[in-house]
Amino acid sequence: MRTFTSEKILRIGLAFAFLYPAVAAWLDPFAWIGYFPPFLLTLVDPHEMILLHAFGVTEIIIGLWLLWGRSITIPATAAAVYLFAIVVFNLNQIDVIFRDISILAIAIALLITEMQKRRIAQAE
Repeated sequence: MRTFTSEKILRIGLAFAFLYPAVAAWLDPFAWIGYFPPFLLTLVDPHEMILLHAFGVTEIIIGLWLLWGRSITIPATAAAVYLFAIVVFNLNQIDVIFRDISILAIAIALLITEMQKRRIAQAE
């Protein structure tokens, strides 16, 4: 029987944090487009939602990889980079994005866990 470890709980939590906004942005894009930094919105027409939906596709990939992937170094790193960028570029909305700092900590914890597992495997 497979055990339900804290790592799995962290992976599920982080995956949800990436899957939910991708789906929600598809259903109500104008509620989410404002989180993109203005310099990105000048590259493409924000009303076309190409940037938002392309970002959503990468969020879905990260979320699914976290749930079913064997090595989570790549999606956990991508998640940490995304979350760091979201926080840095939206500091003026700290009352909303303060939770992203906690989610960033989850991504970092998963990276540390993966590095520790690799170190143990190399030592054996």
